Amino acid sequence: MPELPEVETVRMGLAKWVTGRTISSVEVHHPRAIRRHLPGDAHFIAMLTGRTILDVSRRGKYLWLPLDSGDSVIAHLGMSGQLLMQPAEAEDEKHLRVRFAFTDGGPQLRFVDQRTFGGLSVSEGGAELPDEIAHIARDPMDPLFDDTAFSARLRGRHTEIKRALLDQTLISGVGNIYADEALWRAKLHGTRPTDKLTKPAVDRLLGHVRDVLGEAIVAGGTSFDELYVNVNGESGYFDRSLNAYGREGEPCKRCGAIMRRESFMNRSSFSCPRCQPRPR
Repeated sequence: MPELPEVETVRMGLAKWVTGRTISSVEVHHPRAIRRHLPGDAHFIAMLTGRTILDVSRRGKYLWLPLDSGDSVIAHLGMSGQLLMQPAEAEDEKHLRVRFAFTDGGPQLRFVDQRTFGGLSVSEGGAELPDEIAHIARDPMDPLFDDTAFSARLRGRHTEIKRALLDQTLISGVGNIYADEALWRAKLHGTRPTDKLTKPAVDRLLGHVRDVLGEAIVAGGTSFDELYVNVNGESGYFDRSLNAYGREGEPCKRCGAIMRRESFMNRSSFSCPRCQPRPR
């Protein structure tokens, strides 16, 4: 599933292409793509037709497009969702779900989703911050992220550090890949108890989280298949810089020990047995 760097890459691309443009028409090609918009497709289309997109914003892994009506479009990419900018004359994609055309006749915005786990909806009055995603914490790249409050909340919980990093109500945008990368850099095993961490240790970890996310944004995110692409259909290349994730059986880039894979919440965690010993 796309994490902060992938979603931020899409946000930056969308902001360049759709800000200030007015929607002339909306087509819904698959009802599942707007299943979170409970009033249905006719209402979805009516709410958006003729509206001007003012900006493209992000909270964690969610995007929202504020409109001149005071409403907003919320977008979540799910596992395979793509928001693509395509010339009006371009052939429809096989898994095209929603199409937005604009009054200037320029490139269309198309929501393409092979597995249909992602989706779009309209948040009434949600231009500033949709109520539907207000419970999601700020991400560590947000200028208003409170490091001190995060450290206190983290150390006040009795859980494992990787589980805490994936808790979107505590810190948003971090998923399995970037959690493993940050923990490798911090030399912490994912099962380390949060209430045993010192504040300096949390501060160091948070610094590594920011470094990993920032480097991944520059690289356009991480792409393991053709499903994650930016608005121009291009893949990210941060996978070339991964130190932990997906490197089972390969030597640690820091100490040379053979990297391990462990089961974690129906997924996998990757770490170095020497640099990141399991807590006793």
